[in-house]
Amino acid sequence: MASSVANQLFLFFCLWLYTLSSSQAGHHYSEFRYPFIRKASSFPSSSSFSSSGGGDHAYDYIVVGGGTAGCPLAATLSQKFSVLLLERGGVPFANANVSFSENFHLTLADTSSTSASQYFISTDGVLNARARVLGGGTCINAGFYTRASTRFIHKVGWDAKLVNKSYPWVEKQIVHRPKVAPWQVVVRDSLLDLGVAPFNGFTYDHIYGTKFGGTIFDQFGRRQTAAELLASADPRKLTVLVHATVQKVLFDISGKRPKAVGVLFKDENGNQHQAFLSNSQRSEIILSCGAIGTPQMLLLSGIGQKDELEEKKISVVLHNKFVGKGMADNPMNAIFVPFKRPVQQSLIQTVGITKMGVYIEASSGYGQSKDSIHCHHGIMSAEIGQLSTLPPKQRTPEAIQAYIKRKKDIPHEVFEGGFILEKIASPISTGQLRLISTNVEDNPSVTFNYFKHPRDLQRCVDGIRMATKMAQSEHFRNFTQCDKQTTDKILNMSVSANVNLVPKHTNDTKSLEQFCKDTVITIWHYHGGCHVGKVVNRDYNVLGVNRLRIVDGSVFDESPGTNPQATVMMMGRYMGLKLLRDRLGKGAGV
Repeated sequence: MASSVANQLFLFFCLWLYTLSSSQAGHHYSEFRYPFIRKASSFPSSSSFSSSGGGDHAYDYIVVGGGTAGCPLAATLSQKFSVLLLERGGVPFANANVSFSENFHLTLADTSSTSASQYFISTDGVLNARARVLGGGTCINAGFYTRASTRFIHKVGWDAKLVNKSYPWVEKQIVHRPKVAPWQVVVRDSLLDLGVAPFNGFTYDHIYGTKFGGTIFDQFGRRQTAAELLASADPRKLTVLVHATVQKVLFDISGKRPKAVGVLFKDENGNQHQAFLSNSQRSEIILSCGAIGTPQMLLLSGIGQKDELEEKKISVVLHNKFVGKGMADNPMNAIFVPFKRPVQQSLIQTVGITKMGVYIEASSGYGQSKDSIHCHHGIMSAEIGQLSTLPPKQRTPEAIQAYIKRKKDIPHEVFEGGFILEKIASPISTGQLRLISTNVEDNPSVTFNYFKHPRDLQRCVDGIRMATKMAQSEHFRNFTQCDKQTTDKILNMSVSANVNLVPKHTNDTKSLEQFCKDTVITIWHYHGGCHVGKVVNRDYNVLGVNRLRIVDGSVFDESPGTNPQATVMMMGRYMGLKLLRDRLGKGAGV
């Protein structure tokens, strides 16, 4: 405890000094917030490769990816060891598009190269996004916070006592109880009428029934991200570099097994740097690049299917045919509910956890602050206009850019309404990730194979039936002041919203199965690609090499809870504590 207080005092002292030095140097303290965060170009240049590691700038741990798991992991490890955290994006603290709940849609609409969100389109034709900012997905998501089920914790083999210490560590710092919006109360009442009971009130726990969950938006609508968890770090032992784009992991291949020794990264000016681990065999490189970035990084580093690596002229470090395989995403479909008057914006607050393997959530309204980017709804918004009627081979880059531009010019009026969202828990359908190029900044090719398994499709049909009943309920009619809509009309409104690049069909409102396939969207809960027993062991060490570990959702074969961010942040803290205990003993005092 005394050590923790001392670290906090030291941090405040550093902050004070940093404020003085930053103002003199012309930097903006508010942009970086913590004294240990610097631009990648501040790192010493190095031109020689040290196969054994070590040197003046050697670290006990190098964490690649300062996202949902990477920030709490690095903060925890820094309590006892030197840590270098490398993040390809910038900082979220002074970014209005990230910081305010009312700008939620705009972060996803910003398709510029400096956006906190890097959009990609899966081969399924579904628009998607991956984070590119310190704090990761916690900077671009809808903020909903809810824990994993006890079944999930048991399934992955985590120590329940350590889990129950790690969740509160996150919650005390950045999680809040939401002020429940009127629309969300209507959603709750409608779910209860349909038998999604009992009402469990406000809780973080994953239990059957209907509940209100937590949020990482505070009472003023300001987002608290995983980057804020860095406040718990020891500032003397942590270095965070932003705009540090790791190109690959460096290996010593002179021994019986390849050994990770460092990383190669580019700074914001395009200059290359190398960072190395200390000589200790307990030192590690930990990949926390997310479910898209981590399998991509393994492949670029020479771990993957041998013939595919050779095709891309990547030197093979280790053949492993499972890297990038088993990719999954929880498919989501939305029902649009119109209003006769403007409605207060609300993101996810209510969730119905059903026993049929479907989760029901809802959002309403639209917001945009004065200091946000000057465009509307980007690739995530509802619109009349069907680029999606074009077959895949006719979707030229020009057509896609025109599609995005049209979406930026939509009037706000289309958001005078709400959406009931149904998504599939633990989809059985899986796909794969492959490299398109050897440039780490290019998105890989990702296929999720939504609804390939008939059980997934049937659960979607069940969920859509429930969502349409909710939209037709007395609770919703009283709130929206609209007449009861027919199922056909509800589905037609949702189909005409151009939400993906999947070709539409003439019977997509007559067949709920076709409706599910034609209107599928993502809720950014993709996972897999580095599964336990195939790419990593149960402690998440990469199989076949030394000193390389993975800590993120790429190791999961299902997404935890209804929304994964709580568990991924907890995982970062949990694995940090576990590594410290394994290395120092249970009396490490962390």
